[in-house]
Amino acid sequence: MRQYRMTMEQADQLQAYLEGLEGVRKAVVYDRTADAVITFRPGRKRALICALSEFGYERTKAAVPENTGRALQHEYEDRMANLVLGRAINLLFFPAVLRTVWTVVRSVPFIVKGIRSLMKGKLEVSVLDAASISVSMLRGDFGTAGSIMFLLSFGDLIEDWTRKKSVDDLARTMSLNVDKVWVRTDTGEEVLVGIRSVKEGDTVIVRTGNMIPLDGIVLEGDASVNQSSITGEPLAVHKEAGGFLYAGTVVEEGELAYTVKQAAGSGRYDRIVRMIEDSEKLKSATEAKASRMADRLVPWTFGATFLTWLFTRNLTKAASILNVDFCCALKISIPIAVMSAMREAGDHHISVRGGKFLEAVSEAQTIVFDKTGTLTEAQPKVHDVIAFDGQDPEEMLRLAACLEEHFPHSIANAVVARAMELGLSHEEKHSRVEYVVAHGIASSVDGVRVRIGSEHFIFEDEKSALPSGTGRTLSALQTGKQAAEIAFDALPAEYSHLYLAIGGKLAAVILIEDPLKQDAASTVEKLHEEGFLRVVMLTGDSGRTAKAAAQKVGVDDYRAEVLPEDKAEFIRAEHRAGRRVIMIGDGINDSPALSEADAGIAINSGAAIAREVADIVISASDLESLILLRRLSRKLMSRINGNYRTIVGFNSFLILMGMLGVFQPTTTALLHNTSTVLLSLYSMSNLLPEETDA
Repeated sequence: MRQYRMTMEQADQLQAYLEGLEGVRKAVVYDRTADAVITFRPGRKRALICALSEFGYERTKAAVPENTGRALQHEYEDRMANLVLGRAINLLFFPAVLRTVWTVVRSVPFIVKGIRSLMKGKLEVSVLDAASISVSMLRGDFGTAGSIMFLLSFGDLIEDWTRKKSVDDLARTMSLNVDKVWVRTDTGEEVLVGIRSVKEGDTVIVRTGNMIPLDGIVLEGDASVNQSSITGEPLAVHKEAGGFLYAGTVVEEGELAYTVKQAAGSGRYDRIVRMIEDSEKLKSATEAKASRMADRLVPWTFGATFLTWLFTRNLTKAASILNVDFCCALKISIPIAVMSAMREAGDHHISVRGGKFLEAVSEAQTIVFDKTGTLTEAQPKVHDVIAFDGQDPEEMLRLAACLEEHFPHSIANAVVARAMELGLSHEEKHSRVEYVVAHGIASSVDGVRVRIGSEHFIFEDEKSALPSGTGRTLSALQTGKQAAEIAFDALPAEYSHLYLAIGGKLAAVILIEDPLKQDAASTVEKLHEEGFLRVVMLTGDSGRTAKAAAQKVGVDDYRAEVLPEDKAEFIRAEHRAGRRVIMIGDGINDSPALSEADAGIAINSGAAIAREVADIVISASDLESLILLRRLSRKLMSRINGNYRTIVGFNSFLILMGMLGVFQPTTTALLHNTSTVLLSLYSMSNLLPEETDA
């Protein structure tokens, strides 16, 4: 950029602009040097240059996230530079006496930490660090003591940096991302408006499956709200008039009207950061194992040191062993490998909320798919409307759209979109909308009961009757042709069916065309190749629709007309059989199963509550990312196991060389700490090869 200095705000704006350009795969802006590195697809160079020529901080307004992580990056870069620069100045410019004094002063916190550990009756790594520093100073080897403290500080800083960065990345991923909300006007009408236009004091309406976009106080209504992303509470909280609502929480069941108190939904990011930092969710079993293993090896190191001194009476040889511990490499390289894998997944538009979920993906034997919106296209379309009992198909579509527009589901979106295509305005006629999870919607129009949903909901739960009259199709109305009588049992099986009942009688059946994603069948085949023993499809659709989809996709098993609790029970049954399970879904009805699975994977275009309870979120457009996720997780576990072998083998070799007197204490300390840094740098590298275009 043609500027000598770039602020962090300008860097964030430029990066948001670049990432929004078509064909740009990745953009990194370096504010310290006021330049950017852009990776783009072939054939986009000229368009990219034109876009760059049009950029200006004042005239170009890119949507910049509230928290970008740049400030955190600056903080730790400065701390790292200060640490290294301070060490260099100490070695190059301080006289020996000052270096000795400085080393003694610096050793106090390490020694105090070790003594505190001993006073608690624990023989931990901090004791080993304190002992190695103390013995080096007692031997008059202040250079070695200074090097040990420098590398321990360096390692602690790297560990703290990677953890803070992972928390920051995760919090930004979980931060609120809502574009539009329903607002009640002074006349009582509900209108859909952009969230930026909502002011403090406005009345916002939220229903089952909706994310609460802004903080506020409940005016009316009754609902169960999932607040786990804010408070960490595992169970939904009941909310009624007077209750406080947090931005970013999700309505599991019910409907609320509330007054907005904070128009920016501020504080959610900070609350998420606190929640993550207070939990152990980020730690995988492998990371915990590394930490425990490091502490368990401390007595063995002390034992080897004591035996060496006992048999050789050589303090130098004994000190050589003390300067080697397994802590640094185990406690630093393993977490770095996990966090680096999470970062790499993010580069591929996969959001992972903790290392243990990558571990679960690598070990899972069963993978379960919801059908609609997951194996099928994210935007199904209305193929036709078959009206019964003398009803007008267009009016039935208009009524269906009026009910469905309040609920975030791919089929509901399809109904609303089709009504808009035909120019069918659907004013709010109903008195109240009630969403029945995994079944349908209940309301009333002009005092008449109206229900829309699955066959089970309409005919079994609601006891609606099947009319004896003929049916008329929407397509026939459009072409002006007379429609033949369509019997109910002749409804085409290749489509999903959405049933609309008025006054206890079937009024229409909406045929939903929901084609399979192009990569669905190939993804299932590759999942088998990646080691999954069972690929299963669970759906609330009818048996005939589910069977047709299952045959095309090639799954090992499928279940039709299942309820949310049935999906969760299926996963529990797999657990009882000793298999680890991954669940992929996008709807409200998938939430119980996503929570039950070892790793719940949500589609990023799905319902807010599904994304909220999921452990991993992937792009809706590409099922191939599941293959990438599996490979990434397996390579991560392979790297971790390789790190274990390297750490134990190399440090054991150093201990042996110290016992034999081959390596001096300075040499073992240098080799040990250098290997730790090199292994940490290796753990930061990408697990998968760079993506290339054919």
